[in-house]
Parts: sequence; C-alpha cells; structure tokens
Amino acid sequence: MAPPHGHARHGAHTTGPTRRSLLAGVAAVGALGAAGCSRVATASTENGGDLLDRLRAQGVVRLGIAGEIPFGYIDKNGELTGEAPELARVIFKRLGVDKVQPVPTEFGSLIPGLNSQQFDVVAAGMYVNPERCAQVIFADPDYQMLDSFIVRKGNPKGLHTYRDIVAKKAKFATGTGYAEIQYAVEAGYEESDILIVPDQVAGLNAVETGRVDVFAGTAVTVRDVVKKSSKAEATKPFAPLVKGKPHVDGGAFAFRRTETTLRDAFNAELHKLKKSGELLRILRPFGFTRAEMTDLTAKELCGG
Repeated sequence: MAPPHGHARHGAHTTGPTRRSLLAGVAAVGALGAAGCSRVATASTENGGDLLDRLRAQGVVRLGIAGEIPFGYIDKNGELTGEAPELARVIFKRLGVDKVQPVPTEFGSLIPGLNSQQFDVVAAGMYVNPERCAQVIFADPDYQMLDSFIVRKGNPKGLHTYRDIVAKKAKFATGTGYAEIQYAVEAGYEESDILIVPDQVAGLNAVETGRVDVFAGTAVTVRDVVKKSSKAEATKPFAPLVKGKPHVDGGAFAFRRTETTLRDAFNAELHKLKKSGELLRILRPFGFTRAEMTDLTAKELCGG
C-alpha cells in the first residue's frame, strides 16, 4: 500500500475538516482485518484505569494509526513504522509491553475508535488542541511543527511568511484541507484565489512548472519533498500568525480520558527520552530535526 504524503497536523484553526481528517492513508477494512477487529476488553475506570496492567499482561499494545508519512504508516514491506510507532516501541518496551500492533483507520476515525476501545492509544502524531482535549487526554508533545514554503530556487520573490505572499501578490497553493489555508486567509489572502492541490508532491509540481509562486505545508514534509528537486527549495521554517500571535503546533499520543495512569507512565518515559537526547535519535530517520524538538506541554496546547 502507499500511504499519502500529507501532514495533517491538524488544523485547530480551520472551520471545516482539516488535513488530517481528510486523509485515508490505508485500506482500512483490509488492514483492520489483518490487525484484528475485536475491541479491547473493557477497562476499569477507577483510580486512573488499569489498562497499563492489562497491556503488560497481554504483552501487546494496539496503536491507532492513520497511514500518514512520516507520522505512522505501513511501509512498502508491510511493516509498521513512522515517528509515532517507533517512539511507541521504545516507550512501551520500557513500560513492560514488548509488542506494538497497528490498527489502521482514517484520521477522522482515530478519536472515535480510541473511545470505543478499538485500540489502546492513538499513535499518529496528532496535533493537540482544545477541541480534541475535550474528548481525549494527551501525553506532552513529542514534536513541534512549524510551516515552510516550497519556492523556486533562490526564492526570487522573497517569500518567507504569509504576509509576504499577500504583499507581493504571489500565486499561492496548499493542500486539500490543510491548516495553511486558514493561515493564509488570516494574513489577508483571498481563499477563492488559493490553488488547492492534493498534497505536497502536487504542490512541488505546481511551483516547478510556474503555476504558482509558492506552496505552503509543514516543515518536515516540505523539506522531504524538495530533496530531489533541481528547480525548487524549502524556505526556513516559521510560525504562522494566529490572531496576530505566532502559533506553534505540537503532536502527541492520545489516550482515553479514564486512562490517566497509562498516560502519566508514558509521559514519564517520554521526558526521560527528551532529557537524554534519545528522542531526536528516534525521530531523526523520519525527517525530524532539532527544530522539531519541544518543551511544549499538553496543558499549554489544551488551553488550560
């Protein structure tokens, strides 16, 4: 299977469904059959839940993924990989759970699937925002994400921010359902003038052929797609403005609201990895750099 190349992280600031909710990165029915369709056993909801104890007894944790490179996907060899699954392998092993098992689904089905106990944890690099915090609990972010542009080599129009795009009347493109749509509109770009393309590969093509001057996406995916281009380059990552203030998103693992014991144990191991520098080593193969490392907390991003 070939998961899509979009990066949803997830648009807390758009009014409709956003990039992640529109991605269906796997053949969900078939893959669910392979992973097992039965729901996990009902957990105790008292004293922070008993899911961690049950996972240790079972020796396996089910991960909800959305088939999105580089966050969580099945590779060409049929193996589970991505920044979130690889991080899950390390942390859950430290917690006494040796195996991880993928349960692929559409991004928009991750939170409903988690809360209906179809899997144990969401491992899809999901952006933390107040709307989601009302439905699930998050670990602290394992990465932060800025935006970046694909522009022609040398960046002839000098495009570094959404305001630059507006001021220089540049032809602008971004992906279907991307949060970048709203960032551009907030900067003053007419939404009806935005060229919407399927993903960053199509965005690169649009820039290379001169259909547009700039394509906006997340820094990690933009960096990846321009690697082999001789006609285009990525701009320096930057924080888009939301309500006039720089905004940085953070992606994290999600848990059912009753499972605070598991979330807290996961968080403790995550912070050890951050402190030691091992987190960057785990995420680096998927295109993450020091710029994506973060001390943001779930509490901050949940607005509390």
